[in-house]
Amino acid sequence: MPFKTAAAVSALLALSLSVPASAETFRYTAIANGEKVGHLVADVQGKTTKVDYAISNNGRGPKARETIEADAAGFPVSWNIEGESLFGSPVHEQYAWKAGQAEWVSQADKGRVPAAKPLLYIGNDVSPWMLGVYVKALLKAPNHTLPVAPSGSLRLTEVRKITLGEGKKAVPLTVYELAGIDLAPDYVLVDAKGDLFASGGLIREGYEDQIPVLETMNREIGQARAEAAQKKLAHRFAGPVRIRNVRVFDPVSMTVGEPSTVVVYGDRIAGVWANETGPAPAGETVIDGQGGTLVPGLHDMHSHTSLSSNLFNLAAGVTATRDQGNDNEQLLAMMDGLATGRLAGPRIVRNGFLEGRSPYSARNGFIADSLEDALEDVHWYADHGYWQIKIYNSFNPDWVAPVAAEAHKLGMGVTGHVPAFSSPDRVIGDGYNDIAHINQLMLGWILDPKEDTRTPLRLTGMARGKDLDLNSARVQKTVALMKEKHIALDTTAMILERLMLSRSGEVQAGDAPYLSHVPIGYQRYRKRSFVTIKTPQDDADYQAGFKKVLEVLKMLDDNGVQLLPGTDDGTGFSNLREMEVYVAAGIPAGKALYLSTLGAERYFKRDSQLGTIERGKLADFILVDGDPVADISALRKNRMTMVGGVAYYPAEIYEHLAIKPFAAPPPVTAPR
Repeated sequence: MPFKTAAAVSALLALSLSVPASAETFRYTAIANGEKVGHLVADVQGKTTKVDYAISNNGRGPKARETIEADAAGFPVSWNIEGESLFGSPVHEQYAWKAGQAEWVSQADKGRVPAAKPLLYIGNDVSPWMLGVYVKALLKAPNHTLPVAPSGSLRLTEVRKITLGEGKKAVPLTVYELAGIDLAPDYVLVDAKGDLFASGGLIREGYEDQIPVLETMNREIGQARAEAAQKKLAHRFAGPVRIRNVRVFDPVSMTVGEPSTVVVYGDRIAGVWANETGPAPAGETVIDGQGGTLVPGLHDMHSHTSLSSNLFNLAAGVTATRDQGNDNEQLLAMMDGLATGRLAGPRIVRNGFLEGRSPYSARNGFIADSLEDALEDVHWYADHGYWQIKIYNSFNPDWVAPVAAEAHKLGMGVTGHVPAFSSPDRVIGDGYNDIAHINQLMLGWILDPKEDTRTPLRLTGMARGKDLDLNSARVQKTVALMKEKHIALDTTAMILERLMLSRSGEVQAGDAPYLSHVPIGYQRYRKRSFVTIKTPQDDADYQAGFKKVLEVLKMLDDNGVQLLPGTDDGTGFSNLREMEVYVAAGIPAGKALYLSTLGAERYFKRDSQLGTIERGKLADFILVDGDPVADISALRKNRMTMVGGVAYYPAEIYEHLAIKPFAAPPPVTAPR
């Protein structure tokens, strides 16, 4: 960013004295899929920094107004944040260090800890400016590591040096990996003075044309990191693998069988026999299941795949996903890495994201400005081997039928949201094969057709579900259509639970089993409120609205509508919660497991190769400690995931990701 000469000289002098610059203003642009979606302005006046940050993408976005005070060394000692979280919930967050004590109040929590020196504060609703603040502090710290409040530590590692821009605009930058905040590290670019230049889709104003360069760099860094993880975590075996002392879950009968031995050779299951004792044949690896259950690999039927989500899904026992929208180039590159064995991850069925142009557009996949554009996009997806088209909120309802007809003609299916001002009945008639998200289905019964679901209303409107009569003609007409036309529902019920039941400072039931194992930033993120609760009635309405979601799940299953368990999340933990939500709705655990295994593969029409554990099928399964038919939560103790005969031990994956493991790997005996 160009600065006035006096300001630049002042900044350099300030840096040499280790105090903040006297006066500088930093301006940044937020970019998503090549389009501007927000801004960040940081006004630095001596020891005080004021930040204005706002994002508007997909009809939502956080907003923050921050005031940061630094000490004489430039270290932040107070932080005040006012604004709104992702879906508009009010934010009033404060942090201060003084007199040997750090104290904070946020949406997630409040507390204090003794601290002889100032501690870095991991903000709950802070802007990306925080990343630059953290990097500056860590650059001065021993081993580039510092303890943080509320708890934990941050670590900074230099990744590479690059130059962005040309000629007079050329800026030398250093790329750092910042670890310890979230489930995956952040990559932060700083200039020669140590000031934030870019991170993710945020870049200094005037350099927006360099975003493609950053995207390429981020892919290279992520790819190298993921390839190194695959080499470290994948276990391949020479010769047969004999897995003893296991009971096999059969999705057809929805039961767990007697103690058995399963043999894998290469990428296939070579046999399933009654359990045996005695020495294994020479040249075979033996894995002792110790009485656990082998379950066909789980499916996430609503994912947005990333290099980091691949590892989380494997750890959770997810061996196949349906990608419901992504950066198209990035996804195709990832598919190549998975196919060649350079990357670890589930099998991916890819769907092509197709949005319409509006002020609320989601910047993903393709955004069509006309029907002709949309039809061209359909052909692009077909030419690149996509399985379905996924239609989104701002898509013109009048375009759905011709787009669906073209997709079907080219051999693809159609899924998606119900576009604003349309209805579930209409999109079914126009050619949908399944509907994405249970709220997208239910909103058609709850809202007035004139209400705009491109906004957060697609979440907040679910509170009205408390009054929904499932026996009404409106509801039953849609259910009858779904049965008649074999329309499935991609549920993502756990996301509705997570949003509708989020309450400041509270840990939800779905997060409690794992939250203490993960970095502090993600712990606090999961204790935020995503809905605005002003009165006890607001709370009661959302609680009752989610109970209606559970009733709809059970009603659809009772009526033979195929449910596709999905999460719209990349942590893996959420897939396990989706199964628990099904059971809470009254769906038996065995049926829930069927839907996430063989049922999903039948939907993909791959069940001749996957979905059950039997001779000749691909070796995709997991080993869990316990019986998930008796207790669905046993899935949380996954000890091994196998994809095509390659084994991954969740304990090793979690340790690699700096997460405390949940179950030990099974004993493995090398060939004799």
